[in-house]
Amino acid sequence: MIIVRRVIIYHSSTHQLHAPVHEFFEGALIPYQESPTRANIVLTALREAGGHEIRLPTDHGWEPIRAIHDSAYLDWFKSAYPAWLAAGGSTSGAVADTFAVRQLKRRPNHPKAALGYYALDATTVITDGTFQAAYDSAQVAICAAEALSQGSRSAFALCRPPGHHAHADLCGGYCFLNNAAIAAQWLIDHSTAEPSGPVRAVILDVDFHHGNGTQDIFYRRSDVLFVSIHADPDRQYPYFSGGAAEVGEGEGVGATINIPLPARINDHAYLTILDQACDRISDYRPNWLVVSLGVDTFEGDPLGDFALTNEAYTLIGRSLAELNLSTLFVMEGGYAIAQLGQNITSVLGGFESFKAT
Repeated sequence: MIIVRRVIIYHSSTHQLHAPVHEFFEGALIPYQESPTRANIVLTALREAGGHEIRLPTDHGWEPIRAIHDSAYLDWFKSAYPAWLAAGGSTSGAVADTFAVRQLKRRPNHPKAALGYYALDATTVITDGTFQAAYDSAQVAICAAEALSQGSRSAFALCRPPGHHAHADLCGGYCFLNNAAIAAQWLIDHSTAEPSGPVRAVILDVDFHHGNGTQDIFYRRSDVLFVSIHADPDRQYPYFSGGAAEVGEGEGVGATINIPLPARINDHAYLTILDQACDRISDYRPNWLVVSLGVDTFEGDPLGDFALTNEAYTLIGRSLAELNLSTLFVMEGGYAIAQLGQNITSVLGGFESFKAT
């Protein structure tokens, strides 16, 4: 029997307000890689695939975002660009040049210094429209989560900016607000069913890069299982988190699973590891599955070094469907622009149609 699950799509055109001109990458000044083109390509591909209900988000306000993010961080983020301009910063975007690392923990007042206090790296360029784009990106994720809580079996949040590198009080890796974490917390807080035990969610991160922000947010909790399959941080961003020995702390011990992988891993090896991760997810018996969906695992992605083909993404979608969980996909990375739309639609297509035994 073939079961078809049509994934509901949520998106917001305000993502286009976040359009930094350039970034430093490997010592060179290049066009900003996390560009509005990415989300536009994905949306076009989804429309061309047909059959999806495509919805705009409604505004759920600040409460779901504050459930994850530090209030002082949010206050800073909201005023960061105007303060930057007032301090004489360039209109091309606010970006840090000094970072609060190791012993340098004093919280500064100067707008230019505050950028380095609240940022992990120089990829989180803040422009005039960044705050609104990030806020609406979070609302996209919240609305997709709401659809699941109201009975939909699956939804895709076409979030931009992405979110999984954002900590409770740090931006980094193109991320400002952690959309997947916000959605998972919303699902836990708004579950109406009567479960046999505590409401629990899984966040499965299949982006090429480790979801350091998501891990940190839930690292001491047992009600969210965080599973990340990613490039070994010894050679790839974010470098300082994502090792297999990181398993959680306190009540969260065992609720973090990191699976760092070598360069050039192929479809078969990756899918075998994904199947093992899915077994761990099934054992956890969650109420909800949130997938941080990055396709920068694709061969030839400018920010990755894996060797997955497009065929792998259909199989990834099928593997996730076989978990038989209410599933929310949240857009993260993917920078091979020519193949980006096809890779995302392949994941969703594989999820939507699978053989049930």
